[in-house]
Amino acid sequence: MREEVNHELQRLIDDEVKGGAGEVALEAGRVLNAGGKRLRPLLFLLAYKLAGGTKPQDVMPLALAFELIHTATLVHDDINDDARHRRGIPTIHAQAGQAKAVIAGDWLFVHGFALGGRYSEQIVTVIARCCADIAVSEYHQLDHVLNLATSPEDYLAIVRGKTAGPFAAGCYSAGLVAGVSEEQAEALRVFGMELGIAFQLVDDLLDLRGDERMGKPRGADVYEGKMTLPLIHALTLSHGQHRTRLSELIETFTDDDFDELMALLDRSDSMVYAELLVQTHLERAQAALEVFPDSEAKSMMLHITEFVKIRHT
Repeated sequence: MREEVNHELQRLIDDEVKGGAGEVALEAGRVLNAGGKRLRPLLFLLAYKLAGGTKPQDVMPLALAFELIHTATLVHDDINDDARHRRGIPTIHAQAGQAKAVIAGDWLFVHGFALGGRYSEQIVTVIARCCADIAVSEYHQLDHVLNLATSPEDYLAIVRGKTAGPFAAGCYSAGLVAGVSEEQAEALRVFGMELGIAFQLVDDLLDLRGDERMGKPRGADVYEGKMTLPLIHALTLSHGQHRTRLSELIETFTDDDFDELMALLDRSDSMVYAELLVQTHLERAQAALEVFPDSEAKSMMLHITEFVKIRHT
């Protein structure tokens, strides 16, 4: 399934290059096809199959649409964060400049929405709302950069809009393409939302622990001033000199501060707390699929929940 998704994405880029899109298609394609496990499109293909769909070609444009839109947001995120690498390769703005990176992100977004626009008005509305929520959440995240008063509720609102929302919208839409009942489509939406929250929590943990397979430097979120849940939890539970020092580390973070930061997070069991939340949200995702009979697609989706817990990229 992943190879088929990769093939379709490469074919899209090749067709655009042949059609005269030139450098913008090549740069967008370079990032789009730089790797990744294609978790989102695979989930949506499986959700369609779980919902009784029998014609994968009917849902493939939807899966590709969300992957293109997701990649567009990454291109623009990398500009905001001045990230120099993504998935182990130079980001577009690092290689071609900021102006061209903005255009390449726009190009990916337009093509993604064009693919999604092939579907019913209901599904197009779902995709549009998802994209709007991503933008709103990006604004909120920028407002909370280095904001030590950020609450867990603030964090979850951002995650639901930016990361988990697309998971939910894609699973829900795939169910609609298959023609399921509203109850079952809603179950798919809940599955996607809970899985997406867990996905982001694991990303927060990986950022702090570091893993060379991630394709980005350890602590990138801390350097960028992003208030991830372990930091928020530690600030909430720390008092006196410990909270003062934690605040200083967050605001003036350097490589030399990693050990001290991790010690303060361990002192408040903030990493353990995030791990427990990962498990909670994954269990909720698994429970949402109980309305569907056992099948190969269901088993694979449940397997993905386990993959999210142990993923490295």
